[in-house]
Amino acid sequence: LTVKCVQNLFVCFHVRFEAETSSVLCMKTGFPPLGPMPNEEIDVANLESLEKYRSYNRYFRQAEEAKNKPVWWKTYRSHVEKADPEHGAERVDIGLPYRQTCRIKEVRARKQVMKDNKRSVELERASRLRTLRISLDGVEETWRKTTAPFHLKKLADHYGVFRDLFPMAYFLPQVTLHISYSQENRDQVHHGNRLTPTEAASVPQISFAAEEGSLWTLLLTCPDEHLVDSEAEYVHWLVGNIPGGAVQDGEELCHYLPPFPPRGTGFHRYVFVLFKQDARISFQEDIRPSPCSSLVDRTFKTVDFYRKHQDSMTPAGLAFFQSQWDQSVTSTFHHTLNMKEPVFEFIRPPVYHPPQVKFPHGKPLRYLDRYRDGKEHTYGKY
Repeated sequence: LTVKCVQNLFVCFHVRFEAETSSVLCMKTGFPPLGPMPNEEIDVANLESLEKYRSYNRYFRQAEEAKNKPVWWKTYRSHVEKADPEHGAERVDIGLPYRQTCRIKEVRARKQVMKDNKRSVELERASRLRTLRISLDGVEETWRKTTAPFHLKKLADHYGVFRDLFPMAYFLPQVTLHISYSQENRDQVHHGNRLTPTEAASVPQISFAAEEGSLWTLLLTCPDEHLVDSEAEYVHWLVGNIPGGAVQDGEELCHYLPPFPPRGTGFHRYVFVLFKQDARISFQEDIRPSPCSSLVDRTFKTVDFYRKHQDSMTPAGLAFFQSQWDQSVTSTFHHTLNMKEPVFEFIRPPVYHPPQVKFPHGKPLRYLDRYRDGKEHTYGKY
């Protein structure tokens, strides 16, 4: 069968099925329908006289028009929209406007680079001798200038960052954040990598490209850490009115607090959000006492903070890492937060052994294995 024959058979079956379905419903209920049924005006006995679609695009276009046409019966879409009014609603872009380069100029520049590479004798010789090396820094720089904001947005959607920090909104991270927790640039923050609380115990070194005279706000928050309200967050660091890219010269609204994911709660997300300010902002209502060791004072909601200052700031950069419990969290709870450490998993105590006796009369043969020094043995039972 050709494609055209298959399309004609599909159209005839679709029309006949809808017409016969409406007639069967009328016979079963005994009552006429409350309104016009689909394809009611079509003569089922003379399907050859119907105009054929001739192409799938034409059929798809007419099907879309029929789908969007208001009907009298209740559809699944109307049922879902009544239960959840935000179902299918489009998210709002709250970020900086994306300046997309001209596609024609981009293609021309790429073709010119390819021509120059083909004419290069050095590149041809290196490729033939298998000594050609590609600069990864150049590849990363090209990626950040072209598709990086869209890839980072997909990563943030995958980890639920926008869903928990900016409900029904998103932004393209167009400003690259370079965050490192060590001098050797080993413990860096990217987009979802794992760091331990010990590695993130001190204030990180942050740099980003900024115009001279611009002002910025930097936020570090955790949407998974709150011990009482699942919808709230704990702010770990907040710096406002940062001149240029000098974070150390900004106004520290809340001093840095290391991550403290409670034991047994798995990995937590720690999100850095960079806002670009239109002018200098007065953050008198957002200042926390220094040092701030109260979790009540650190209770925070990013969406409320943004709504309060949305006329003066715009989210521009994003980076985040994941972390889970280690031994340093216990010290943070006891010495920094001055509270008992919450534990959300059962810690099995070690097996109790009575004190060893010098002459074990009537004891099993492997009695001394209970008091053996070193690693626990893996053979037999006593």
